[in-house]
Amino acid sequence: MKFGIFYEHQLPRPWDDGAEERLFHEALDQVELADRLGIDYAWEVEHHFLEEYSHSSAPEVFLAACSQRTKRIRLGHGIVLLPPRYNPPARVAERIATLDLVSHGRVEFGTGESSSLAELGGFGVEIERKREMWLEALEQTANMMAMDPYPGFEGEFFSMPCRNVVPKPVQKPHPPLWVACSNRETIHLAARLGIGALTFAFVDPAEARKWVSEYHEILERECVPIGHAVNPNIAMVTGFSCHENEEEARRRGEDGFRFFGYGLGHHYIFGSHKPGRTDVWANFERARDALPPAGASRGIGTPDQLREHLASFEDTGVDQVIFIQQGGRNRHEHICESLELFADEVMPEFAEREEARQREKDERLAPVVEAALARKSFPKPLGDEEIPEIHALGRQIVEEAGDAAIADTGSGLSVPLRDPAAH
Repeated sequence: MKFGIFYEHQLPRPWDDGAEERLFHEALDQVELADRLGIDYAWEVEHHFLEEYSHSSAPEVFLAACSQRTKRIRLGHGIVLLPPRYNPPARVAERIATLDLVSHGRVEFGTGESSSLAELGGFGVEIERKREMWLEALEQTANMMAMDPYPGFEGEFFSMPCRNVVPKPVQKPHPPLWVACSNRETIHLAARLGIGALTFAFVDPAEARKWVSEYHEILERECVPIGHAVNPNIAMVTGFSCHENEEEARRRGEDGFRFFGYGLGHHYIFGSHKPGRTDVWANFERARDALPPAGASRGIGTPDQLREHLASFEDTGVDQVIFIQQGGRNRHEHICESLELFADEVMPEFAEREEARQREKDERLAPVVEAALARKSFPKPLGDEEIPEIHALGRQIVEEAGDAAIADTGSGLSVPLRDPAAH
């Protein structure tokens, strides 16, 4: 089983000058440390307008910065919002490919649609149709990264003519695809589409075993990949705070994890929010005593407790556990100390088993993946004669207005209208 760290960039009020800058630079330091310690993944969300809960509205910028301070850790979008009003598909394909290039092929392309009214309303995304938007955009974004040229598309939520979307990613045909899952229905959908499941449901190991089993059953029977490759992986999130003393681990990490849950509920389930005015942390403090504790069952405790907790997930077949270590007012130094202790005392025994586990899994799933890809109808590449030519604007103007030798490009340059290479 592999391990990841996860960032919302939470910033409870009150905010002092420099708080956001400090938050981002501490997170960069944490990712750099995680890379040195051998943590496998760093995941970063995309959220908009969710004050205090998430100040991560430009994950591609943060992950690009991470790429230049790390060597081996995988850089995961957890997730990119794909309805086209959030992010036009071509722009997503360009950004993912560019990040893959600058990171030497370390990108994981997690996707989703959002369920927050602040975000959906802010970008004018129709709630009832966001799933359809996500499906359309995901398929076409994968096509853009894999096809040369992209043949174009006339869809319900966006359209685009034939273009060659560049650059192309290092990982072929494209980086691994994932989707954010908060329930069994989306886990099943991930399996049918041949993409990884990033689960944010905080299930116990018994429930996880059932989800993993159902995912692989559907993958084997029904999978028709939405992309050009299959990513048969399941990741699950848990809280995280590791200390030799259980009480201290709880003191350092429990409130942050509880605020994570409370902030999620505030923005997605029960809250009422006035932009720029609502104090989510103050509301959390008033509700704290009524909230359930996190405890060792949520990845908060001693190395022995975490070892037992994580081994139970490993036994279910979960491929990766992702730690929510930056939550609420969790302190930077405590996060770093937890990661170091975990890497020293817990991670080595899982690493010893991982190579054999991954090899066995790859061999077992090879025919499943092959059968899934055989079910897919890949988009037909255009023949050379079918690829349209795009005439430069100056050429179009002259062809419409009559012949001339020179055109003003509007940039202070004069250029010949006839291509010298055509002579």
